[in-house]
Amino acid sequence: MANYYMGIDNGGTLCKAVIFDARGTEVASAASKLNMITPQSGFTERDMDELWEANCKVIRESIAKAGIKAEEIKGIACSGHGKGLYLWGKDDKPCYNGIVSTDGRAWMYPEKWYKDGTADRVFEKTFQKVLACQPVSLLCWLKDNQPEVIQNIQWVFECKDYIRFKLTNQAFAEVTDYSGSNLMNIKDVCFDRELLAEFGLEDLMDALPPIKYSTDFCGGVSKQASKDTGLLEGTPVAGGMFDIDACAVAMDITNEDNIAVIAGTWSINEYISRKPVLNKTIMMNSLYCISGYYLIEECSPTSAGNHGWFVDMFLAEEKQKAREQGVNVFKYCDEQAEKVTPEEQNIIFLPYIFGSNYDPQAKASLIGLDSHHTRAHIIRAVLEGIAFCHMVHLEKLLANRESTKAVRLAGGAATSRVWAQIFADVFKIPVEIVDTKELGALGCAMAAAVAAGEYKDLKEAAQSMVKIKFRLEPNAANIPVYEKKYELYKKVSGALQGVWKDF
Repeated sequence: MANYYMGIDNGGTLCKAVIFDARGTEVASAASKLNMITPQSGFTERDMDELWEANCKVIRESIAKAGIKAEEIKGIACSGHGKGLYLWGKDDKPCYNGIVSTDGRAWMYPEKWYKDGTADRVFEKTFQKVLACQPVSLLCWLKDNQPEVIQNIQWVFECKDYIRFKLTNQAFAEVTDYSGSNLMNIKDVCFDRELLAEFGLEDLMDALPPIKYSTDFCGGVSKQASKDTGLLEGTPVAGGMFDIDACAVAMDITNEDNIAVIAGTWSINEYISRKPVLNKTIMMNSLYCISGYYLIEECSPTSAGNHGWFVDMFLAEEKQKAREQGVNVFKYCDEQAEKVTPEEQNIIFLPYIFGSNYDPQAKASLIGLDSHHTRAHIIRAVLEGIAFCHMVHLEKLLANRESTKAVRLAGGAATSRVWAQIFADVFKIPVEIVDTKELGALGCAMAAAVAAGEYKDLKEAAQSMVKIKFRLEPNAANIPVYEKKYELYKKVSGALQGVWKDF
């Protein structure tokens, strides 16, 4: 009887359950779109009960599609978007909607902490900048605006830790997520009452669950979860990991050779290092899913989610035609973009629909349109603008490294050869694509396989389960064109920096 492993991935827009064999081959998958609740500008939430129901649905569907017995699944692990906030109440129910990582309601708290010195003091323990979408900021917003929610908190969860809790009925805090939350002293790998007190959150010390690592056993599937999902009761559930770790380890980022770039809802740009970067030039240091490594990260909600928004907002007719023809509307976008050479247009797209790299109040913009521009010009500008915003992050990472062999690219851009080539040309670095559609779920399946004893560690799992699909070299003719356009992108973005607060 073959061994199978399930990865469950809850991102910014979709919930997925994917089953892999022990060689990393996808056997079956199921996905469900997650509903976003936007009660007012800057708020992005989801119903936590509805989220669990969506997970149950995709788990059942993936098992049915695989045509295997539940007992053949030897391990499970979850990943999810980082940051945000998922609260479990003392009345054994969610005590607020889940808050997604694109939420900007708490923008004023980091601003205050940078002014009064709090951010500098906590950096000595957290090694990261304070962001509006992190649990510390969101908890402070709730404390000031809905204190009854704070009083009812039993557990402070990140997204995937909530799903694992629902699977096992055991509460744990897995390190890759919580070490990026500003709630954890990552210098000493512990929760720290003095650190929480800096944010006025010391009363929540007991609501932070016990710490676990990515490949640790975190309980078996409970009797109730077995009924809900069709999984076998007692099936081992591993700690899992923040989705950016899951994607990185599924791209075989198991040493310091390459940089991982994930173009999803968020622009994620990262590499691993034995030492954290403490010069404050990068956004985040967190603990990686492989012991002994830090994940060095630059990120913002400025990536492929903006392309999806553009398609939804302006290409409704094309979406309908694509649906009727049974083709993907994003393939249409690729075909249009390919008709335009890099030097044909200088439209600058700022991919700020969910805020910019440094300002949650920033707005998406198309700058430089004139009467001769076509839809194809604009589509290419959208793809380029997202790549330019990634480059802003990549420059900061490259300044702290001696060399990089290649960029491993994942997310929406990795499904488009045209877009992946734009990334290679903008980065001036070869781009490699891993041979799987579901990187986050694969990274989880790797953790589950280690927890179940199939492999001794994640490095060994990567050797068997990760395969490179293709590699793109930078086009030398395009490099000077993109260097010039990138400088224009930075000028436009910088010129608007002081304007967003007036919108």
